Amino acid sequence: MDRTQGFYDEHETESEALRANRQWQALRAVVSRAASFNGEFRERLGAASIVPDEIRSLEDFTSIPVLRKKDLSRLQREKGLSWFLSCAPGELSRIYQSPGPIYDPEGRAPDYWGWAQAFYAAGFRAGDLVQMTFSYHLTPAGLMLEEPLRALGCAVIPAGPGNTAVQLQLMEELPVTGFVGMTSFLKTLGEKAVEKGLDPKRDFGLRVAMVAAERLPESLRKEVQDMFGMVIRQGYGTADVGCIAYECMALGGMHLAERCFVEICDPATGRPVPAGEMGEVVVTPFTLDYPLVRLATGDLSRLSEAPCACGRTAPKLMGILGRVDDTAKVRGQFIYPSQVAQAMHGFPQILRHQVVVGNAGGKDSLVLRIETNGPVDTAAVAAAFQDTAKLRPAVTVLGLGETIPEGSPALVDERTYE
Repeated sequence: MDRTQGFYDEHETESEALRANRQWQALRAVVSRAASFNGEFRERLGAASIVPDEIRSLEDFTSIPVLRKKDLSRLQREKGLSWFLSCAPGELSRIYQSPGPIYDPEGRAPDYWGWAQAFYAAGFRAGDLVQMTFSYHLTPAGLMLEEPLRALGCAVIPAGPGNTAVQLQLMEELPVTGFVGMTSFLKTLGEKAVEKGLDPKRDFGLRVAMVAAERLPESLRKEVQDMFGMVIRQGYGTADVGCIAYECMALGGMHLAERCFVEICDPATGRPVPAGEMGEVVVTPFTLDYPLVRLATGDLSRLSEAPCACGRTAPKLMGILGRVDDTAKVRGQFIYPSQVAQAMHGFPQILRHQVVVGNAGGKDSLVLRIETNGPVDTAAVAAAFQDTAKLRPAVTVLGLGETIPEGSPALVDERTYE
């Protein structure tokens, strides 16, 4: 099986002119649908004194104010999900809930989230048996990534996250060739296998992996690829808009997905910056049931238009280089300081708190530092944090004389990457 050649569809190799025309027609359709009902988009245009019929060029389109993710969550709570939909909720395929909380509708179109192209570029092929280690419960990751695999002709094991003993049993007893999940978890599985006396390269049949939800240092990629004798490629997307970009076999960045329009914008103005300059990733997916126009992800990146050896002609995102605001993405989940503060309100002994994110050894770590004026149940504090932020931190109580200075950031991201 040749996993390195070919393309999923003709759009991947089209000329710049053809791509620009196709994307503009798709954008016009999204704008028309979003403006066809009284909802979020029409109110956003009205506040900016923009008339939908006057959006006649890409320059007009980029003058539309961006929709920020934090506002998406707030507006869903205030106005209801239907305020964003161009169809009745019962006409959707599924509705998920992500931390925030944010509701993530899924329409009924095939490969709604647009990941099939990414899986093909990563080397997944018909006949692969794929172990899916993302969650299937309420959040969209498991099903979002399973359906394109099935469309490619793969079989999927819905393993879900955690439970390393069962994950290893599946890999030992079934001819698993593909893995989907986080690289750090795949590394953990390899290390556990070695502890059992297994050789991941000899005793497992893994050939390809699609990883997401955390940054991928090249040192970690090489370590895990060598451990299993496989190819690891990463994808970038969100639960709101689906696939945004993905790696090919040639590496050197992530090709922009053909199923959305991606801009790199000045976070202050929302206007595009020249290729090569860093800015905020702003995405408009070409989906019509839930038309999100110019969603600002909060992620920072830059674009490269250099030709790629793989033959794909779409520009590349040169990694995720940081966050616009003070949130951080840890093990697939965004940590919002406001959520942490809400959880800490239940503990009057806690005077101040600070979340510290690290990645020693290539694994994300999450520490909650607390300054107290009396005894506190750290297990209860960790549980309250997990209830709101979906992740369980290590809780560190500051000793006598130690303080968190007034005005210190509520979240400190100490992670470093090559």
